[in-house]
Amino acid sequence: MNLVTFCFISLLYQIQFSQSELTAPPLPISPVPSYSQLKWQRREIIMFFHFGMNTFTDSEWGTGQESPSLFNPAHLDTNQWMEGAVQTGATLVILVAKHHDGFCLWPTQYTDHSVKWSPWREGKGDVVKEFVDAAKARGLDAGIYLSPWDRHERTYGHEVAYNEYYLAQLHELLTRYGSIQEIWFDGAKGKNATNMTYHFQEWFQTVKQLQPSINIFSDAGPDIRWVGDETGSAGSTCWSTANRTHLKIGDASLEKYLNTGDPHGTDWIPPECDVSIRPGWFWHKNETAKPLSQLLNIYYKSVGRNCVLLLNVPPNSTGLVSEADITRLKEFHHAIQTIFSTDMATGSEAKASSQRGGITGGFTAFSVIDGNEETYWAPKQTDGGHGQGYWIELCRVDTNSAFNVVRIQEAIQMGQRIKRYVVLVDGVMLVNGTTVGHKRLHRLKWPVVGQVIRVWIKESRGPPLLSAVGLHFDPFRKGIDG
Repeated sequence: MNLVTFCFISLLYQIQFSQSELTAPPLPISPVPSYSQLKWQRREIIMFFHFGMNTFTDSEWGTGQESPSLFNPAHLDTNQWMEGAVQTGATLVILVAKHHDGFCLWPTQYTDHSVKWSPWREGKGDVVKEFVDAAKARGLDAGIYLSPWDRHERTYGHEVAYNEYYLAQLHELLTRYGSIQEIWFDGAKGKNATNMTYHFQEWFQTVKQLQPSINIFSDAGPDIRWVGDETGSAGSTCWSTANRTHLKIGDASLEKYLNTGDPHGTDWIPPECDVSIRPGWFWHKNETAKPLSQLLNIYYKSVGRNCVLLLNVPPNSTGLVSEADITRLKEFHHAIQTIFSTDMATGSEAKASSQRGGITGGFTAFSVIDGNEETYWAPKQTDGGHGQGYWIELCRVDTNSAFNVVRIQEAIQMGQRIKRYVVLVDGVMLVNGTTVGHKRLHRLKWPVVGQVIRVWIKESRGPPLLSAVGLHFDPFRKGIDG
């Protein structure tokens, strides 16, 4: 055998050996998110724009009797709105196309209570079109809110007629403006409102027919559920899973269930946290934006608890987002970048109770610090079978840098699994948690400079799969528990 032949045979053996180390991923645990749901979850922050008749009448819930002549924003500029969204890091923006007063921000064919009958743009304007066009120009996706409760429409209270009216308007909004990525169905209705049966299932089917990749939001999903409050706060235990058969739109008794989800849930319906930057949803002259500390607290209790934060920023009566609100959005985004742009786990030595596969082709402990949320650590199937649970450990090289935030992320594309875990720093337990999901952020009570950080998963639905463990320093931390 000559040298060339020997080298060739050796190379074949090396390739065969390398291929033999490749390990198939573990089975997912149902339910799992759809492609659209997974994309939505990874947005983390999206933005709401409440703008309409209430902006001009200093109201939150209009009567439906307002004259269209009141709607006349002198300087409406949806491009300026998008600047605020970009400054916040949002990638999806949602417009209230019709609120409870029934006034429509597009020239609908089905009512005279719309921009078509207002003095704005001499009755030729279309806020929805300007909104969607401005979003797309900045690389943002667009969404729509269309209130089921309509205090102006004369057919409201007549089941067939109003459901036909509502479907007709849905058809306009979902066929005229290109791709719409999220649609909001709100269950809000006044105590003395006319009785009305909404045909939600027919509405949902129409939406999916017209926009197959859209996510539908409501108290009951089917794609995204309400978190159960309007303060931007998910439960400290928060599952993306729930049983859709248990849910009903507009049922206040379900708010706790919505807030925490269900570990035995058969449907993937992740929660969305809606909250306004101001006290009200619509702009009011005497209101101001929440302070930065409160916005950060909301961030930790929404994004940091496995939710997407839907932050409302209401344009004013001139048609612009107030400069003070834009400034606060910039401060908010800068604070988030300041906290999370540096990961003090980077460069650590990572090890685990076990790992699935070999060093080069497996699901190694290093996957939690490689900066890629598509990769993840997976233990051996038999690991944790003796009541000891699973663990992953980081040994920091730089122990001079203090951290006060611990970030843990699951590979949710494979299902949400973790039920109970602790975080120990140099053997001292500093975190005692339940669910993780897409992202769990824990603010520690004080900065620590420990060397060995262990995430010990004591209970899970099958072997846990972690995509990231991070350590960060929050200089804005002022004694608020996470």
